[in-house]
Amino acid sequence: MTAKITIVGLGSGDENQLSLGIWRKLQNSSDIYVRTAQHPALKFLAENDIAFQSFDEIYEQNDTFSDVYAKIATELISTAKTVKREIIYAVPGHPMVAERTSQLLIENCIESGVELQMLGGESFLDQAFIRFGFDPIEGFQLVDGSTSFDSLLNPQIHTIIAQVYDAFTASDVKLSLMECYPDDFPIVVGHALGVAGEERLEKIPLYELDRVQGYGNLSLVWVPRSDEASLQNRSFRRLREIVDILRSPEGCPWDREQTHASLRKNLIEETCEVLETIDDDAPDAMCEELGDLLLQVMLHAQIEDEVGAFNVYDVVQGLNEKLIRRHPHVFANQSAENAAEAIVNWEQVKQEEKRLKGIDARQVSILAGIPRDMSGLLQALKLQKKAAQVGFDWEHMEDIVAKIEEELAELRAELKSEGAVEEQKAELGDLLFAVVNLARFLKIDPEEAIALTNRKFIRRFCYIEEKLRLKGVSFDQTNLIEMEQFWQEAKKFL
Repeated sequence: MTAKITIVGLGSGDENQLSLGIWRKLQNSSDIYVRTAQHPALKFLAENDIAFQSFDEIYEQNDTFSDVYAKIATELISTAKTVKREIIYAVPGHPMVAERTSQLLIENCIESGVELQMLGGESFLDQAFIRFGFDPIEGFQLVDGSTSFDSLLNPQIHTIIAQVYDAFTASDVKLSLMECYPDDFPIVVGHALGVAGEERLEKIPLYELDRVQGYGNLSLVWVPRSDEASLQNRSFRRLREIVDILRSPEGCPWDREQTHASLRKNLIEETCEVLETIDDDAPDAMCEELGDLLLQVMLHAQIEDEVGAFNVYDVVQGLNEKLIRRHPHVFANQSAENAAEAIVNWEQVKQEEKRLKGIDARQVSILAGIPRDMSGLLQALKLQKKAAQVGFDWEHMEDIVAKIEEELAELRAELKSEGAVEEQKAELGDLLFAVVNLARFLKIDPEEAIALTNRKFIRRFCYIEEKLRLKGVSFDQTNLIEMEQFWQEAKKFL
């Protein structure tokens, strides 16, 4: 005879959910294996003298469910090939609904020379639709509670979460749901749906999910669909929809008129405002400003989408692929023990990307790739760092200080000679470039340093303004001597 495995579904509850065809199949079979004996219908089989062998001991011998399922599939195939006849493998519910061992058998039976057949059974979804009371035509998704699923959530459709075996899994499920839903969002936990005398439904707020008692193999969590705007507004999908509406003929006149060029200054301003929240260590303000910056990305992507060049999902895809490609020490088999080694990996991948694009690295300046519109201080810093990579750098800090003094002397000479503005500008630029070199040598970001001084200046100047207000005096009623006095006072504590 041919080696054969027939997978049958035991239904999601007691024997009343067994189909007549499967019941007859079980009655006429002598080789019956069940994934687990922890199922209501198996008591009925025992009462009718139908013998079966469970794989429960495999659960005790392995640490992970994936190992358990792989072991069960391997043993079933081996047994079928040994006995060279049909064996029955009975699983809870339906063989093709949340049953990993069925998938493993599908993947491995053919190449192992074992025939595979499936007979359906009532799945736990049938009982879920009845007991939870919703029509799946409204839209629903089934997710595995033992895996991360927060990125799959869509509040506009019903969500059923299976494999919620215990309070630990329920806790993980709760955290995933809280990424999308408020803490008090009403959900339903169902235990042993369709099993007479054991079924239990509990409607609770989300934050109580891991406090429910009685989780087991027959536990489900139902998250009802909702059209609440507050839930939709947490999704990237809704953001793209809003931007699309704003740019549409029925949208906002201002948004419709914008181009890449007109939005250029907005992108710079929003970036600066984000940086300000970082400097101020203001998380709430940062959250808002990051949103404004994201809007600029969405608008630029939407403009290109309208002409068919690319859309924001192309942007996301490109970024994801680049991050994976440039982190071979995370997503591939390379290693990086520290940040310096990680940067080496990053640069190697960048060079390979250029090669694939047909760019000859030998003909490209080592100073290439620095944005033209970057702030002058940062641009100078990056230029110096790139030059230093090939050895064009100062060896001692004293030499840099001497260079600063030299450039300052040249600027003074230009000022004394009352030279042209362009010459003065050039000498001042040389001085600033030398100061950036000193900052780099000291491992100080010159932008951070000047920002620190700017904030200090603002605090001290505001002190002068406050002192004048308290005196009832305006700027045109005071003089430099009085303002300098207040400035010196401010220096003591600001």
